[in-house]
Parts: sequence; C-alpha cells; structure tokens
Amino acid sequence: MKQARHKGTTRGFSRAATLMQTRIRTASEERGFAVTRLLTHWSEVVGEATASVATPVNVSYGKGGMGATLTLLTTGAQAPMLEMQKEQIREKVNACYGYRAIARVRITQTAPTGFAEGRVAFTPAPKTRKTPSPAAQSEAQALAGTVESDDLRAALAALGANVLSKQKT
Repeated sequence: MKQARHKGTTRGFSRAATLMQTRIRTASEERGFAVTRLLTHWSEVVGEATASVATPVNVSYGKGGMGATLTLLTTGAQAPMLEMQKEQIREKVNACYGYRAIARVRITQTAPTGFAEGRVAFTPAPKTRKTPSPAAQSEAQALAGTVESDDLRAALAALGANVLSKQKT
C-alpha cells in the first residue's frame, strides 16, 4: 500500500538559503574556509572593532596538514594594531572552529581604496520581532490569569500572545 505524499507548505518554492548553501560552501572551500561561519559571522567571532578593520581572505594549510594560516586583509594604518591582537584573533577563530585549526595569523596590507572595493560585507540581516496584537495579548493574559506564580503567568501570557498572533494558513 502506497503512503500518501506529505504536502508541504512551500508550494514548490525553496528558501534562498537552501539554494545558495552549496555554492557558498564551494566558494569558501576554494579559499580554504572549512567552516563558512567564520566568513558569515566574522564580526561576531572577532568583535565589531576588529571586523571593521580586517577581513578574512584565505586559510592555507601546510604540507603536514597540521596548523593552518589565516590571512587577514587590512589597511596599512591598521596593521600595527592588528599585529598586537594576532594571538587574541587566533584564539577567537579557533573557538569558532571548535579545535586548534589555526596556528598562525598573517596580516596582508592594502591601500584604503583597494580595501573598500575588494571587501565583501557578510553581515547577517537583523532579526525582526513582531509584537503581538493587543487582542492576542489580552486573550493570552486572560488564559494565563489562573496561574499563581507571577513569573510563570507572565511567561505563559507572552507565549500565548505569540501563538495567538501567528498567521493561520
């Protein structure tokens, strides 16, 4: 007996992230980035201050395969400051990988014009939160009104408001 096919809610469409995932992975692996999170979340990995002046360019592996070299691109004026932060950057990047993948950090300098033109921004889109409608909030508070604990009542009311305000398809 044949099972009925599951009907999805996408109506034949795929998410853009799903379509681009393999292409992004192949492009980043060509440059040695085994973990694409290093590229896509660079500012979260090393911090806003470092991410604004340096961009990861390449990860190269030696002949033995142990200990890779991370190459960063920066302007000439920022290079001395980054040189002093190399150890902290290496530790933060290795924390992203989950093991000691990077043994060395190499800094490459370029002119400010070349840095601005060649830089690709990998900033994730900001997360937007929808606020539940007043009607959903009041209905959720009425449903959670019988709970004795104030904290639990507030948490259940917030959860209920989010559930009730969700679009029904």
